[in-house]
Amino acid sequence: MLPRSGDVIHVTKAASVQFAAPMLFRVIRVHDWPTYEGWIWLDGYELNASGDAVERRSIFVQVSGLRAVGKAPDPRARNGRQPGLGTGPIQARAARANR
Repeated sequence: MLPRSGDVIHVTKAASVQFAAPMLFRVIRVHDWPTYEGWIWLDGYELNASGDAVERRSIFVQVSGLRAVGKAPDPRARNGRQPGLGTGPIQARAARANR
C-alpha cells in the first residue's frame, strides 16, 4: 500500500541501499512521476528520535521496503466532529445571539 501525506514511515536499506542508516520520515507528498515498477518518489521530512522534523528531503524508494510507523489521520474524521452538527463559529454566534 502506498504511503500518503502525513504518514510516518521507517526507511531502511530494504527500501534503498542509500538508507544503510535507518531513518524516520514524515510524508508530505507521493509523486506520480513515472518510475520503475515498485519504486516511488516521496517528499517529506526526516525526523529525529523525538519526532521533530530536522531536514526536508525527496527520496526514491521501493514501496515494499517501507514500514509504517504512524498513519495520517483520516481527513473525514477531523477533530472527531461531523459536518452540520452545530459546532462551528457561525452556530456559536447564533446561539449567543439567541440568549
